[in-house]
Formats: sequence, C-alpha cells, structure tokens
Amino acid sequence: MAHRLLARRIWTLSAKEIRRLPASSAALVSTSYSTSLQPSSARVSFLSPSHALPHSLPHASCRQVSFNVQDNEDFTERVINSQLPVLIDFHAQWCGPCKILGPRLEKAVAKQKGRVAMAKVDIDDHTDLAIEYGVSAVPTVIAMRGGDVVDHFVGIKDDDELDSFVSKIIGK
Repeated sequence: MAHRLLARRIWTLSAKEIRRLPASSAALVSTSYSTSLQPSSARVSFLSPSHALPHSLPHASCRQVSFNVQDNEDFTERVINSQLPVLIDFHAQWCGPCKILGPRLEKAVAKQKGRVAMAKVDIDDHTDLAIEYGVSAVPTVIAMRGGDVVDHFVGIKDDDELDSFVSKIIGK
C-alpha cells in the first residue's frame, strides 16, 4: 500500500502546480492516464514538456567504466580477447566488502581514462568462471592482459593501493 501511495505522489502533480503550467502543457492534463484518486484536472503526465530535464545538467560520458559479464561467450569476447588490460571483479550480492570495493575499483579504473577495462562477475551467477579462475573468497580481483592472468588480490584495498595496482597492470 505504501509503495502505491509513493508512486502516486511521484507520478502526479498537485492542482496548484498544474495551474502554473503553460497552456500547451495543460492540454496534456485531460489526456493523461492515472489510477490516482485525484480528479483528472489535477493530473499531468510525467513525460509532459514541462518536465523536461534542464539543459544545464552535465552530460555523463558515454564510455562505461565497467561491464557485467553475461555468460561464458561474453567473458571470452570482452575479457580474454580484449586488446586492453582487464580487471575482473569477482563479487557477490550478499558480500559486504564487495559493496565497498566495487565503487573504489571503478573509480581507480575511471582515472585511467580508457586504458584499462573492468569486468564484474557475480560468482553466484557464474560459478563456473569462479571455479576456473580459482576464486575461493570474495572479493577477488584478477588482472588479465592478452588473455593471461598477470596479477590478483583478495579482499579490500584502500584507494592508493588500488591506484597503484591498476597503474602496474597498464604498465605505468
């Protein structure tokens, strides 16, 4: 019940806010659909032009810092056959230290501006990969270059240690 109330609050506007909308947006009010208990005159579509994002927002980079491995073929294509060095983060949803290390590792990889890639492998979804690479504890990070394992570590590291690990992998 609470989630429905929250959803209604997010997806509908109060009548007071609608009165401030330009006339072109007010026409959308009568055509918007909602299961809200409010009368149709008090609703507006979330996608109406008045709700467009401001043009002053900074645009995020299109290049992703990391990717989730989908299956063995994806792992072979994007990790083993990669031209770049790749850090493989073996993690699990239930692992507290993994939740700490993941963002730190992504930050260290992002600092390298495309000179290294990062693959994330959930050991519960890809047990075969975890076994193949000898992962017995999480988080485990394995560095590969040209399809060969060049280094690894298990557990959490601080930001400086991660930066030096990543720099070592790319040969800096």
